[in-house]
Amino acid sequence: MAFNFGAPSGTSGTAAATAAPAGGFGGFGTTSTTAGSAFSFSAPTNTGTTGLFGGTQNKGFGFGTGFGTTTGTSTGLGTGLGTGLGFGGFNTQQQQQQQTTLGGLFSQPTQAPTQSNQLINTASALSAPTLLGDERDAILAKWNQLQAFWGTGKGYFNNNIPPVEFTQENPFCRFKAVGYSCMPSNKDEDGLVVLVFNKKETEIRSQQQQLVESLHKVLGGNQTLTVNVEGTKTLPDDQTEVVIYVVERSPNGTSRRVPATTLYAHFEQANIKTQLQQLGVTLSMTRTELSPAQIKQLLQNPPAGVDPIIWEQAKVDNPDSEKLIPVPMVGFKELLRRLKVQDQMTKQHQTRLDIISEDISELQKNQTTSVAKIAQYKRKLMDLSHRTLQVLIKQEIQRKSGYAIQADEEQLRVQLDTIQGELNAPTQFKGRLNELMSQIRMQNHFGAVRSEERYYIDADLLREIKQHLKQQQEGLSHLISIIKDDLEDIKLVEHGLNEPIHIRGGVFS
Repeated sequence: MAFNFGAPSGTSGTAAATAAPAGGFGGFGTTSTTAGSAFSFSAPTNTGTTGLFGGTQNKGFGFGTGFGTTTGTSTGLGTGLGTGLGFGGFNTQQQQQQQTTLGGLFSQPTQAPTQSNQLINTASALSAPTLLGDERDAILAKWNQLQAFWGTGKGYFNNNIPPVEFTQENPFCRFKAVGYSCMPSNKDEDGLVVLVFNKKETEIRSQQQQLVESLHKVLGGNQTLTVNVEGTKTLPDDQTEVVIYVVERSPNGTSRRVPATTLYAHFEQANIKTQLQQLGVTLSMTRTELSPAQIKQLLQNPPAGVDPIIWEQAKVDNPDSEKLIPVPMVGFKELLRRLKVQDQMTKQHQTRLDIISEDISELQKNQTTSVAKIAQYKRKLMDLSHRTLQVLIKQEIQRKSGYAIQADEEQLRVQLDTIQGELNAPTQFKGRLNELMSQIRMQNHFGAVRSEERYYIDADLLREIKQHLKQQQEGLSHLISIIKDDLEDIKLVEHGLNEPIHIRGGVFS
């Protein structure tokens, strides 16, 4: 069965618990228990709540981009207007604000007889209409139930009584859910007020100076007041959120921020509101934190049309009760609006991630360049150290010129001779140098084959290799000269052995 509206009984007031239907219109946050018929009229549901999330919602609080806020006429929180440094121009609505602020936001209204009659009429339209007086009234009851579940239409139930208007705030509407919005952490002394413009962010940024001047004129053009823009943010449907604050300077040179509630109260005046609308402002609200008592009051009283069970479950499922507060989403329009806001925030986060990624890439390039420069400076430092050592050696030689060799110098010479002997030993460092030379030749050979691979030898190491090879060349030249001398001697001996004996005898006689 596509829809489950319960039994259309002709009697009144016999329904059971307020449970969700098991049919296709289960809604976004329905309960699962059902007993008897689909409606319960034994305990009247409070449908007249005028809290922050009720039918006549208030603009006294702003949660980020304005989740769960619509238009309203209630002023913000706090009193104390016109105090401090003499911001007296905003003291025109103090008495009205004191009477409407907390009562409109957090207090539960009294159950008027008209509300009770409306609830009785709703119960009659959903369970026992007497419009036609036959079996068609049962069909009409189901139709009224369908309209109540959907949250739209009119419920006819009696010829002498006007029909009941079904809205999405009625307690039987199934298209409801509960989301979470971030609570502002700014204090009233910070003076932050949000203005939503029906313009694109690029247009707002290009005309920011003109906007500041226009807002200053709205404030009366007082030279002691300065309008400052805290930040801008793009909203769906080509709207832009601008956060401003006003600084007031006193004659003695001190300055302070105008409280947010004071500035908001001034903007809510009829003539000022008209001027803001001419500038393209569609919504204004304060961005101030809620006190613990206010948060407790909000959480204890479910919004209009929201099942208390769902509201309690939403409080339990709150991922961060210190920063987030549950807000209802009634109807598809609210869900679509929140989806657009979330999509907009996702794009902003992605843009910020792209900027961070570009910054990281740039930092990596700078790190690579810095590492290369550090290596270059190390080689230059080593070269300068060797040159400095050579200068010190020459200076020391000139200073010691004409003096006899001292004991410590003789000891140092012995150590240097020992080191030189170890370097020239064929089984130690000399063999390693030869192996290094062979590797260098192989690398040069491979480098000729693969020109893209190039190897560089440190200048000091190359100088030492050249010095070693020069010594080897000198040793080989000396060895060749000795061999030549020995060959001459051997030839002379052979020549003497090959002479005749008589010649040798004559020689010795």
